[in-house]
Amino acid sequence: MNISLEEGKLLVKLARKAIVEWLKNKVRIDPPEDVSERLRANAGVFVTLNRWDKGRSLRGCIGIPYPVKPLIEATIEAAIDAATGDPRFPPVKLGEMKYITVEVSVLTPPTEIKVADPTDYPKHIKIGVDGLIVEKGLFKGLLLPQVAVEWNMDPEEFLSNCCMKAGLPPDSWISRDIKVSKFQALVFAEEEPDGNVREAMHPEDQV
Repeated sequence: MNISLEEGKLLVKLARKAIVEWLKNKVRIDPPEDVSERLRANAGVFVTLNRWDKGRSLRGCIGIPYPVKPLIEATIEAAIDAATGDPRFPPVKLGEMKYITVEVSVLTPPTEIKVADPTDYPKHIKIGVDGLIVEKGLFKGLLLPQVAVEWNMDPEEFLSNCCMKAGLPPDSWISRDIKVSKFQALVFAEEEPDGNVREAMHPEDQV
């Protein structure tokens, strides 16, 4: 991923603008036309909202894990969904946005981790680099790379938490009928609500 800091800033500002415009007027903004080819290329993306007025707390996180639409369009869609469609939380209200930071994670295409013995999965996971997707039938869970860092998880704990995110028992990853995939993310985040945007995670920095 060769997205620059300036492009990352644009994505974060665009995500915030999309949320505010939707909450104000129920209007989905159009993506800007004068953007780089990288932002017009298909890519997976997640938008994370954290509220900071009473300590940090997650307020919404929704995304599109696979590169099925242009990044610039996917960011707008994910931003609105994170604010209004996360089933874990009530929809964000406009007045909350002054307390909320916006974070955009641009994803690499997920690749399946193939092992002969499921107990070998942890050997193929790098904390601070890899995000995880666990799938079994209709059950599916995804955790972004930064989650393992923020909660100080080791690879086994990361796998177990991803299983629980999918609605499965935590030790399900040991089963042979589970599909485990990994991806990386380039993360851009506001340092404070509507504030300066920094590069919060770059896979190459953690290798």
